[in-house]
Amino acid sequence: MDNKCNQCTNSKCCTYTTEAIGEAPRSKTDFGHLLWQVSHTGVEIYKDEDGWFLLITGSCEHLLPRGGCGIYDERPQICRDYDNDWCEFDAPAEDGFELYFRNYTELLTYCKKRFITWGR
Repeated sequence: MDNKCNQCTNSKCCTYTTEAIGEAPRSKTDFGHLLWQVSHTGVEIYKDEDGWFLLITGSCEHLLPRGGCGIYDERPQICRDYDNDWCEFDAPAEDGFELYFRNYTELLTYCKKRFITWGR
């Protein structure tokens, strides 16, 4: 398949952004900050082989109803550089997540297991 984008019906890669968290969270303070972030609508957190990331849901404002790009010829460089050798068309990104927290409760449960003294 030369261009998977032409076969994709839901334009999944255009419905979220990810942002590296930076240093891996280690302390209760680090995880407290992540709890604050994941408390916001549309913010999730995952860890994969490359590190920890925020996953922010929200469709690109240039995504057309049938999934095309409304500014294709002027699209940002990051879109131009996107390599779909492997993408959500092949398998859900979640398949590569080592840890995945969709909300405050899921991350808090993890924190309580990781830190015996959580909440004290």
